[in-house]
Amino acid sequence: MLSNPDIERVLVDESTICNKVRALGAMITGAYKDAGTPLYVVAILKGAAIFAADLLRSIDLPVQLDFMAISSYGQRASSSGVVRILKDLDESIEGRHVLIVEDIVDSGLTLKHLVEIMAARRPASVKTCVLLDKPDRRQVDVHADFVGFEIPDEFVVGYGLDFAEKYRNLPYVGVLHPRLYKS
Repeated sequence: MLSNPDIERVLVDESTICNKVRALGAMITGAYKDAGTPLYVVAILKGAAIFAADLLRSIDLPVQLDFMAISSYGQRASSSGVVRILKDLDESIEGRHVLIVEDIVDSGLTLKHLVEIMAARRPASVKTCVLLDKPDRRQVDVHADFVGFEIPDEFVVGYGLDFAEKYRNLPYVGVLHPRLYKS
């Protein structure tokens, strides 16, 4: 485990994450086993990249992987509510079963917007998988189909999640010390 003085405490350790990712992969495999076509996984950059890589290795189905990059945070500690697409999909998703893989859902604005964008492109289905869910922060009615962990309203980093592009490489999810993001 990488120690870091900026982390107040570990919220979800590496072993627990690994076990949950395998369980999510098994659930997703079961949900799509009769789909008849490869599952089209859309990982949301940058935060979900590590989670998506591990998750894909736990899905026992043919999959295709694509990426979207969006921005709703910038250098802030909370979402601005404005979602901008920085990198769109490389292929059409029309008629495909799409699984959006996201690192965290808190306000729900970004995930709701992503689901609406995908649904407008006429896929066979759109489902969502999130590593972390912060229901206490929800501003819109949106629920992920597959959820790793429900967590309290704390600022977390690690396992792909960052603050100002730092901490993504931590193998666990930790609570960032408030002195770093509160002024």
